[in-house]
Amino acid sequence: MTADAAPVAPTAPATRLLLFALLGFSAGLPYYMFSTVLSARLTTHGVDLVIIGFFGWVQLLPTCKFAWAPLLDRFAVPGLGRFFGKRLGWIIVAQLGIFLSMVAMAFTSGDASLPITALFAVLLAFWTTTLEIAADAWRIELAPTPAEQGPLVAANLWGYRSAMVAAGSGALIVADHATWTWAYLAIAAAAFLPLPILTSMRREADGRGTRGGALSTGLGAAAAILGGSLVVVAVVGSVILGLANAAGVGAKTDATRGVLIVCLLPFVAMAAALPWIVRLPATAYARRSTVIGPYIDIFWRFGYRALPILGFVTFYRMGDVLTLALSKPLQIAAGYDLTTMGIADGAVALPASMTGVAIGAWLAVRLRLLWALAIGAVGSAFGNWIFVWLWYAPPAGHVIYIATALDQFAHGLEGAVFVVYLSMLVNPRYPAAQYAFLSGFAFLLPRLLAGAGGSIQKQIGWDGFFTLSGTLSLAAILFLPLIARASPRSDP
Repeated sequence: MTADAAPVAPTAPATRLLLFALLGFSAGLPYYMFSTVLSARLTTHGVDLVIIGFFGWVQLLPTCKFAWAPLLDRFAVPGLGRFFGKRLGWIIVAQLGIFLSMVAMAFTSGDASLPITALFAVLLAFWTTTLEIAADAWRIELAPTPAEQGPLVAANLWGYRSAMVAAGSGALIVADHATWTWAYLAIAAAAFLPLPILTSMRREADGRGTRGGALSTGLGAAAAILGGSLVVVAVVGSVILGLANAAGVGAKTDATRGVLIVCLLPFVAMAAALPWIVRLPATAYARRSTVIGPYIDIFWRFGYRALPILGFVTFYRMGDVLTLALSKPLQIAAGYDLTTMGIADGAVALPASMTGVAIGAWLAVRLRLLWALAIGAVGSAFGNWIFVWLWYAPPAGHVIYIATALDQFAHGLEGAVFVVYLSMLVNPRYPAAQYAFLSGFAFLLPRLLAGAGGSIQKQIGWDGFFTLSGTLSLAAILFLPLIARASPRSDP
């Protein structure tokens, strides 16, 4: 086995399920901390809703994970790759990054400097996404068919969504009774817990050095990677903020029109490039390139049907993302306290979400995948529309609990079906890169719109916002006839 190989995978089905539940937990725990919980934190500190919407663009980082996913396919972390394998080596570095970023967010939780808040939120999003890239690639390598994917996807999403809602619930309750600093420190401690379990899955280092040498090299490499990511994010962030300030972007900025224009650009570019891509022979550099080859391969294999496929995946998770962006500001505006919101996100959301995931995975295996996708789209729409009722109903425990339960059940079901669908689109030769591209592109438009959510809400109100977001999710059904016969081609 080479240094670039993946760690020895568990062969027992139950062990694999536990592994991917743990990996889902590791990725899900920090997600709410740079999205939903952060929006609640900023709301309690009196930050304008438009600015809170801009913070939703932190979630664009997972959308751009195709930019560094090929590196995780090609390279192992020095030292850690020899001792743990390529996939697990990157997962361990990502876990360290998640823990340190969350601790930094804890000690800057007063939000006295919003650029500093944004810096550590972006770092947390980056390392969470890196963990997902490595875990998704490993899952696709182990399970090449829908029947094999279904159970692993369910286990992964059980871990992911249970950690996500538990973190959101726990953070809100701790913040209500203590401070936001303690809330983030508590979740940071929980995020560290999977690390010892994952590191116990070591394999023997190869014959090119001692075990101690591999580990010491790995720790040095991890420190360099973590430090380098901090510097890069700080520099790039300073440039972006400088450009935004020069352009006069602020709390009174209406970003909706600009966002919609940006969202159209990828589709225009892909449509223009497709006639050239579909004619490329197997020997063409663009198809063999390590950097762009995995992405060119998607469009070459599916041809012109790649456009409706990408249109479908763009709309499918729209409601989920937009709900995530503004559900907490809505609940605070409707008169709910953090503890009630935390109970809804924990005791109610967790069983509802896990039930939805289980049913979604079962539907993906038992039904024709297109029918399962249609059911998920309808459920997602109702999961958004229920917040219109919450807004108009007098504040009461049963109101927020019912709304949360339907929201989490619907989006859990939809998410499980969607992961199976995306996994089936991937060429097994490029699991990390292609899944990163497809899952990232799926959230590009939703997360761009989420960043403009504050501007949209101010124009159409809370009821209009959640009516619109549910309707956009339902619109994904219109693409199903166009993608029904989309099948990949292969070289002759």
